[in-house]
Amino acid sequence: MEIDKRIEEFISEHHVLTLATATLNGEPYCCNAFYAYDKKSGAFIFTSDTSTHHGKMMTENQNVAASILLETRTVGKIQGLQITGKVKAAIDGDKLLYIKDFPYAVVADISLWRLEADMMKFTDNRLGFGKKLIWQRSE
Repeated sequence: MEIDKRIEEFISEHHVLTLATATLNGEPYCCNAFYAYDKKSGAFIFTSDTSTHHGKMMTENQNVAASILLETRTVGKIQGLQITGKVKAAIDGDKLLYIKDFPYAVVADISLWRLEADMMKFTDNRLGFGKKLIWQRSE
């Protein structure tokens, strides 16, 4: 199933996601991260050190959730994307995608990761109150 262009447009208009992690016993935590988006795979590329709290958690449990939102008080303009998927080590090409969006990273010592989305639910009130577009990875 192809990702709806309206979802990809929303993703391209933003650059920060909130990443929710959890240990295997269920301890939750969240953080914010700049991301680059890989349209070919539906993956979000971000940097995080494994020494951070969320970094340790995502190496223990690769199942994560994330969200991206448009901050607004106008109900008719509400937009938000909820994501579930798995965090994995970056692959060839991810660094170039990330540096394209964040050129300063070329000189930084960064550890890159990719959130491979399994599901994305986009709420867009511009399409009607509570209108949701859902994408599910088919394998």
